Amino acid sequence: MSDKNKIKWTALAMMGFSTVWGFGNVVNGFLYFNGIQVILSWIFMFGLYFLPYALMVGELGSAFKNEGGGVSSWIYGTIGPKLAYYAGWTYFACHITYIASKGSGGLKALSWMVFRNAETYDSFPTLYVQLATLGVFLVGCFIASRGLNPLKKLLTLAGTCVFIMSILYIIMLFAAPLINPGADYVQTEYSLKNLIPNFNVAYFTSLSILVFAVGGCEKISPYVNKVENPSKGFPKGIIAMAIMVVGCAMLGTIAMGKMFDPAVINSSQETFNSYAANGSYWAFQKLGEYYHVGDTFLIIYALCNVISQFSILILSIDAPLRMLLDNEHTREFIPSKLRKKNKFDVYSNGILLVMILSGAIILVQTVVPGAAAVLQQLTKLNSVCMPLRYLWVFVAYLGLRKAIGRIPAEYRFVKNQAVAKFFGGWCFAVTAVCCFLGMYSTDPFTFALNVITPIVLTALGILLPQIARREKEKLD
Repeated sequence: MSDKNKIKWTALAMMGFSTVWGFGNVVNGFLYFNGIQVILSWIFMFGLYFLPYALMVGELGSAFKNEGGGVSSWIYGTIGPKLAYYAGWTYFACHITYIASKGSGGLKALSWMVFRNAETYDSFPTLYVQLATLGVFLVGCFIASRGLNPLKKLLTLAGTCVFIMSILYIIMLFAAPLINPGADYVQTEYSLKNLIPNFNVAYFTSLSILVFAVGGCEKISPYVNKVENPSKGFPKGIIAMAIMVVGCAMLGTIAMGKMFDPAVINSSQETFNSYAANGSYWAFQKLGEYYHVGDTFLIIYALCNVISQFSILILSIDAPLRMLLDNEHTREFIPSKLRKKNKFDVYSNGILLVMILSGAIILVQTVVPGAAAVLQQLTKLNSVCMPLRYLWVFVAYLGLRKAIGRIPAEYRFVKNQAVAKFFGGWCFAVTAVCCFLGMYSTDPFTFALNVITPIVLTALGILLPQIARREKEKLD
């Protein structure tokens, strides 16, 4: 690639920033960590976890520049096909809970766009809401089964709009007191006492929320060798990205601190669930009030979210399936019936499996008291399940460093082997411990859902190679 086609480190930083960060991360951090007390937690999470994680991803991307950056291909190259299958299965299985949440999120956004309040959606009986969610999910499965991704461009547009509005929210809220000094702002004291978190059970069992928030930077790994002077340009881009992310986390938290009082949020479980489900919409609604434009910002944000949530639903049904079943290196571990395609070149039985698994989560939640509680449960469930796929990034990295003489890489995170392996092991341990602690909940149903879901998905992933082996033995 000629130098003029190389990516500048500044462009890489922006690409990574838009991939990793979103307004929901600010909201969840503020809610689950008692307002501004999340600031120190964000700093530690970025410095001790996110930055080394991103730099390790850069080294993996550099070593496997022709493999498309997929985690399962990294595992295949460093360890072997069997673990590569499990990495692919984990990526697919994690999206089962994610898919189950997209229909609910889309309906919530649609309700806010139409009714412009939280009460209407939250007042609907959970049974009806979940049946509607199931209906949306089944329509998404039908569209995916036809080999159509008509919403891909809309998703890009909506995602960009949500990202831009997240940045504008911070800028406009800091400017609001100058334009409307008489508005209702929360007075917050930024003393060291108020910033130090309460290191209690709730704190440690919520850390998975922060891990979930900063994960996913492996998506930029294919661009490592396309950066100008990768050995210097890539780490500069990653560090710049980390600074932007931590800056948005800090400023976004301070901005939310001007709007919402943590004492009110934590006054009861019902109130907390309502804020967890509606906090981002209330934020844009209040912003509109500050600028005397009514619900304009709210409607724009809700519209973008409607398109984004429903588009992600369809793409998340199709893409993880293809990553699992299109991999030639791991096909021997997957039963042939699961690899069956229809006339639209879509894995029809794979979509049927998604329908069963995600549909089961949606139906199980019909017994949850309140639509807001459903969304809060799904947020926690995703924070437990989704980061499990990051574990394979660190397994691949440890495998890469073990094979350092066999697998060259233009970019290295650190030269010292002991330091490299320490960070690989450290990030693996942080992810595993946070996911494990995140399962805990004082609500027995939520706790059971958080424990049973990953166990069932793991057991199914172990069972499939056994079915494939018996199938092969019958043919022989």
